[in-house]
Amino acid sequence: MDDPYATIGFALKQAQQALRTRMDTELRQIGLTTPQYAVLAYLKVEPGASNAALARQAFITPQTMQAILVTLEKSGLIKRTPHPEHRRIQTTSLTPSGHCAVEAASAIVADAEKRLVAAAAPLDPQLVTAMLMRLANALR
Repeated sequence: MDDPYATIGFALKQAQQALRTRMDTELRQIGLTTPQYAVLAYLKVEPGASNAALARQAFITPQTMQAILVTLEKSGLIKRTPHPEHRRIQTTSLTPSGHCAVEAASAIVADAEKRLVAAAAPLDPQLVTAMLMRLANALR
């Protein structure tokens, strides 16, 4: 290979970094980070999700997730309550403010997705998504 930067891996990293930079920049305007958005968005579809599940969805460690949850709770975007049967386990859910924040953030993320779909044209977005998932699975 003559050019180590003319690779699928390098192109994927460039795309991922560009997406993360755009999302961080835009989400910062409403007071969120990309991992915080990932947590709020997942809690919208999976209220009560475990810390481990939230960490996996946000691509972060459980330790980092704990810090994010503390910040989101202090901001009033989530509430954590003891699990009814397992008192040591915390159940996490969105507050009304959290629902508003995830709606505002979702509009920002939808704009980024719209840019990606436009850039992938004329390819079918489902085809591009399937290909990217195959690439990810090949490395797992």
